[in-house]
Amino acid sequence: MTTLEAARQGIITDLMRQAAVPEGIDPELLRQRIADGTAIICRNRRRKNGVPLAVGLGLRTKVNANIGTSKDDTSIDKELEKARVAVAAGADAIMDLSTGGPVDEIRRAIIAETSACIGSVPLYQAALDAVNRQKKAIVDMTVEDIFAGIVKHLDDGVDFITVHCGVTRATVERMDREGRIMDVVSRGGSFTVEWMAHNNAENPLFEHYDRLLEIVKPYDAVLSLGDGFRPGCLADATDRAQIHELILLGELTQRAWDAGIQVMIEGPGHVPLHQIAANIQLQKRLCHGAPFYVLGPLVTDIAPGYDHITCAIGGTVAAAAGADFLCYVTASEHLRLPTVEDVHEGVIASRIAAHAGDIVKGVKGAMEKDIAMAKCRKNLDWEGQFALALDPAKARRLRAESGVDAEHGACTMCGEFCAYKVMNERREKRAAGK
Repeated sequence: MTTLEAARQGIITDLMRQAAVPEGIDPELLRQRIADGTAIICRNRRRKNGVPLAVGLGLRTKVNANIGTSKDDTSIDKELEKARVAVAAGADAIMDLSTGGPVDEIRRAIIAETSACIGSVPLYQAALDAVNRQKKAIVDMTVEDIFAGIVKHLDDGVDFITVHCGVTRATVERMDREGRIMDVVSRGGSFTVEWMAHNNAENPLFEHYDRLLEIVKPYDAVLSLGDGFRPGCLADATDRAQIHELILLGELTQRAWDAGIQVMIEGPGHVPLHQIAANIQLQKRLCHGAPFYVLGPLVTDIAPGYDHITCAIGGTVAAAAGADFLCYVTASEHLRLPTVEDVHEGVIASRIAAHAGDIVKGVKGAMEKDIAMAKCRKNLDWEGQFALALDPAKARRLRAESGVDAEHGACTMCGEFCAYKVMNERREKRAAGK
């Protein structure tokens, strides 16, 4: 019995109880939301070290960090360090997107390294196996090659898999008629578009969707229905191709639920600020309230080197509008493979966005943290501020670099003219009746 099937039968499983604890909610409430598809628990039954992660309606907005090798940098040690840094910075999940080197070994090492939720894109595996092991072109992958990659990732214990089932020939036709600037910017989406063209055939993950569901079900893994037509620039946002794919994903969501499989929906991408809320509302309407996992969104195309900031701006609006899961973007996006420091900064930026959104959504405990910080600042309680900070180490370091007493007194911004200090002295005088 899968988690979704148990929830629909009114059964609260141990997994639900475990996942409800960090959310601070009643397991029965979580069960109800899983049953109606508005929440999920990411946890592959094959994982021995995984902690169940609840994502969805009324829950804290989660943050994912993408890591993984490329042909130009195949170091396992670097990716393991990125995984450690991402989790230490507060990432709830890690996606291994490796496309270079010993990808099987890298994926398994990352899974063993952390108990955090792990996601992947099995199509990359199939493409690499075709090119490196079978000496074929990507477009010469067989349907069996594609499904073999999915089985391999699920066997290794990946908690959720991104599958581009909505990339169809009909959607490609809509994209071509509309004349997008960036066409398809999703790697998995581009592989699929080229495969369909070369083979004059439909996307196997769409055509053989029932087979995919049968494969996934024994693992109780989550299907993350990928957005192969996500906009790669602001000018392509919310166009016919994107919306047509989203309609298909809504239909595929219902079919997965009917098969007892949990689903989340992936979303854009590059989106103008004023279109983000509408995108969230469309997804929730067309996909029956399934959890929404967004990349960014990035709100401008002209900030290379600062795209963790453009991501955080868009992520805040998205989270406030109802997005459930934010995929970070680092400062290296569009430029290079991210460094360890890029990963750290990217996670923190998206955590800021997620928390700001949670305050708007009224997520339990979110505003209380800000109230606690305000009280610590009022009292010049530096240790209290460090403890509450999203990045305690950086806050402590910046304070120490100022050269003032680490535990007492104002900061060097205002010094003796610190408003907190002046008002605290006033309060003390009033208390003393002076």
